[in-house]
Amino acid sequence: MTELAHLPATEALRRFRDRSLSPVELMTAVIERAEAVEPTVNALAERTFEEALAAARTAEARYGGKGEPPRPLEGLAVATKEEQPIAGRRATDGSLAFRDEIAEQTHPVVQRILDAGGIVHARTTTPEFSCAAFTRSRLWGVTRNPWNPAYSPGGSSGGAGAALASGSTTLATGSDIGGSIRLPASATGTVGFKPPYGRVPAMAPFNLDTYCHDGPMARTVGDCALLQNVIAGPHPLDAVSLRPKLVLPERFEGVAGLRVALSVHLGDWPVDPEVAANTRAVAEALRAAGAVVEEVEVGITRAQVRRAAMIHFGSVFGPYVSSVAAEHAELLTPYALAFAEEAAGFVAEPGAFLEGLSLEGEVQAVLGALLDRHDLLLCPTIAIPAFAADDDYTVTKVEVDGVLLDHYMDAAMTTVFNIASRCPVLSVPSGLASNGVPTGVQLVGRTYEDATVFRAAAVVEALRPWPHVPPGL
Repeated sequence: MTELAHLPATEALRRFRDRSLSPVELMTAVIERAEAVEPTVNALAERTFEEALAAARTAEARYGGKGEPPRPLEGLAVATKEEQPIAGRRATDGSLAFRDEIAEQTHPVVQRILDAGGIVHARTTTPEFSCAAFTRSRLWGVTRNPWNPAYSPGGSSGGAGAALASGSTTLATGSDIGGSIRLPASATGTVGFKPPYGRVPAMAPFNLDTYCHDGPMARTVGDCALLQNVIAGPHPLDAVSLRPKLVLPERFEGVAGLRVALSVHLGDWPVDPEVAANTRAVAEALRAAGAVVEEVEVGITRAQVRRAAMIHFGSVFGPYVSSVAAEHAELLTPYALAFAEEAAGFVAEPGAFLEGLSLEGEVQAVLGALLDRHDLLLCPTIAIPAFAADDDYTVTKVEVDGVLLDHYMDAAMTTVFNIASRCPVLSVPSGLASNGVPTGVQLVGRTYEDATVFRAAAVVEALRPWPHVPPGL
């Protein structure tokens, strides 16, 4: 059952079609796996297993020629991030303050999954308000990394990454405002795609925030592309959703002649030696496949990115958290309160918003020039393998390769590409660290050239295949 629960979605669909596997068999394996690992991992905020089995029986009938023909995700288990609402279901945003809230509307991403025959058997945990790079809350407790439970699966889509890695789902959704898809993908040895801004529809008002993205998470590159093709495309509720819809190919050509810029430190980020070594190993795999890999210096600083991002958050996301804190401060986590306070401090001075835009323009200019000379940028996803599961980093400082960081989020090398939000970014596994936790790299493409990052990722997967089943869980 463990092996079946980790079956790739693309392989499952093939076996559904040739009748060598039933959607009921796969769903049963996924549910049994979830029930076995959840006491340790705690990745699922909500379970609807009985309804999922009933839907799997309906899917089985479709593959048997009864009723309507199978749809693109027919019969597959898809765990959706709890932050993405489903009408009639709880909409807590990971907070005790909203524990009794019921959603009135279904997120476009979730609706498209349902319309494509995907079965939402579970919803995944997040930190409160999805405002942290680890996943723990007063509402759901601590979500742990299936590879090593002492560590976090990252955040804010940490439940999604943990569920995928542990076999509690076949596909998953995430959202990303500062790395929230890519950080969990890196820490859990899975694949996460931050689409370019507007590629996947979102809900108001945060669909108008250029840092915000909803996207797919999976265990393989092909599975990630499969889900991306379902959720992408224009939507009448999202004015910035792009037209026409981009459809990724089922197979990706190689990388011969592709110009890849390698940057282990992405400017001045200190990077753990194991993360650096695994990043260079990915670069060598691309070089072996015919890509032209050049190590480059990137003229971006952590301070520059952090200040730009915090001004942005202080103008948009921070006020949302602050508005909840004003009424329910006693129910909120220390890290959510700290985030709201810190973000507000960055916009207190007159002219801060314009300063933030100017800083973002500087970052965009550097990356734009770099990607004008290269087809792809390769860099680590996070400078360390993972954050600790039982810490909220309101006091603890993170040290990376002998450098003590001002803020734990300075270990994330992702937010720069929320600033450069039109760049497609795919995080794929790069190896394992000595603590047993996976490491990851980001494949960053030119604006709106999504297929390029999937091309490179498919080559990395073929030359450096990663394990899907954590040992000992």
